[in-house]
Amino acid sequence: MVEWAPLRIPIKRRIQTLVVMIQVYMFLFGHIFGTVLLVVLLFIPYTTFVAVVYVGWAFILNVRTPSRGGRTIKVARRWKMWKYFCEYFPIRLVKTADLDPEGNYIFGYHPHGIIGLGALGNFCGEATGFSVNFPGIHPHLLTLSVNFRFPFSRDYCMAFGVCSVDKDSIEYILQKMGPGHSVAIVVGGAAESLEARPGNFTLTLKHRKGFVKLALRSGASLVPVFSFGENNLYDQVSNPPGSALRQWQTKMKDLMGFAPPLFHGRGVFQYTFGLLPHRQPIHTVFGAPIKVKKTQSPSPEEIDKIHQQYITALEELFEKHKKNYGICENKHLQIC
Repeated sequence: MVEWAPLRIPIKRRIQTLVVMIQVYMFLFGHIFGTVLLVVLLFIPYTTFVAVVYVGWAFILNVRTPSRGGRTIKVARRWKMWKYFCEYFPIRLVKTADLDPEGNYIFGYHPHGIIGLGALGNFCGEATGFSVNFPGIHPHLLTLSVNFRFPFSRDYCMAFGVCSVDKDSIEYILQKMGPGHSVAIVVGGAAESLEARPGNFTLTLKHRKGFVKLALRSGASLVPVFSFGENNLYDQVSNPPGSALRQWQTKMKDLMGFAPPLFHGRGVFQYTFGLLPHRQPIHTVFGAPIKVKKTQSPSPEEIDKIHQQYITALEELFEKHKKNYGICENKHLQIC
């Protein structure tokens, strides 16, 4: 039975839905939109020259820009679009500790969710007050390098501070861009998206140690971040470990680098199915920084020690705040 949206809805809510639809569609299909647009421009006589110049500028002169700090447009981070985006859910930033603007930080974001919309709202725009809460900190949300191989969508992402998640990119931001420049990594990645469903708190973290090694090599502090509500935005088809569906999804992840979760949310004019997320609140809690001593060649033991400190801090953050967001006392993080 389809649950239709009321006809009489405040225009503000309509705008919120439109903005979220644009952002979700850009995430899911932006690479297709950009490629089609470039092909069209190439075959229109009056725009062929412009398209050729763009290709040369983006993929020859600036091919390394996504791994060299990107091309953040500060005014884009303050677009009113982000206000409507965050009000849709709504998304709220919860600060628990100050961050020294002279330092560099690796924000570990959990959970991945289907898309990681809480990460977009907190790290790509200023609607949740990131710069007010953490003055002097310049965040760069990281994504797969393949996302920067497509025309126009690559520039759209970089405008909000998004950069490549490659090791060289992270080291450049943390060590060469100066104090305050920091990265946000959705640590669980594609594998964790397969666990994204309401009420599930399974994190892919036990064997994810690369970000810890990079923290040691750069001396950047680690900041655990947990978004309560991220997994409530979409429903996902049941895919328990060992099932035929999960095996297929895992093979596709290994082949393509990302997992294809079978999910649904709501539509524009109805609440039963579609690609838009449900209107569920997201409370993103930023933990206290874990100071890391710079070590050019960290040993496995040093990496394991900091990794365990990070897991412990994340678990404590979850346990301390879960009651504030309606999570039962017997619910705990499952670290896999």
